[in-house]
Amino acid sequence: MCNLYKISTGFDAVRNLFNGIGNRTNITDFNHEIFPDYPAPVARKDDSGGLEVSMLRWGMPTPPSKMKGPVDYGITNVRNGNSGHWRRWLGPENRCIVPATSFSEYGQVRDPESNKLPLYWFALNEEQPLFWFAGIWTSWYSMRKKKEGPVQADIFAFLTTDANEVVKPIHPKAMPVILRTREELDIWMNAPAEEALQLQRPLPDNDLGVLAPPKKVEEQPLLL
Repeated sequence: MCNLYKISTGFDAVRNLFNGIGNRTNITDFNHEIFPDYPAPVARKDDSGGLEVSMLRWGMPTPPSKMKGPVDYGITNVRNGNSGHWRRWLGPENRCIVPATSFSEYGQVRDPESNKLPLYWFALNEEQPLFWFAGIWTSWYSMRKKKEGPVQADIFAFLTTDANEVVKPIHPKAMPVILRTREELDIWMNAPAEEALQLQRPLPDNDLGVLAPPKKVEEQPLLL
């Protein structure tokens, strides 16, 4: 389950792909690590049917059967498109695309010294170019944090699918659904649900790499 990703790019990279896209974030250079319930830039349709980037909180409503109290911490990753809980948000009006440059997963073997699971980062290549998660969003009234109380918030999550051979040795259960081309983005944002969900598939193995941790602070990550 991906519960941490990064977006590190300028808004120009988004504008170059979508002419006329609006920016309601007041941010021109994104450089953020995104954790659950953090605000993140998300592209969705505006009232006129065009695209705009807004800041939404990460985590869709938890299914009632999974709630363990009054606080809804949210579901960050969505897998089962046949679930009645998720089907209501699979129409084009509730689909979104989430810009990212890398995502992380914890490994399965604990470090013998720290006893912590190692964190691995994945990107398209060592340059960490922009890609997009296939997501859904809604406006929802709930208690996200007990100290915050009930709030109305625009929230999102992204889809996952089977892990490819790059992710599987580290996290065998799943990987995010990644979109890269304008055609894939158009299908996800506009096609009927049955067609759009055909994009819920692993990224080809050759199109993803594991970023090695830098040996020095000033060095950039390299692909293994």
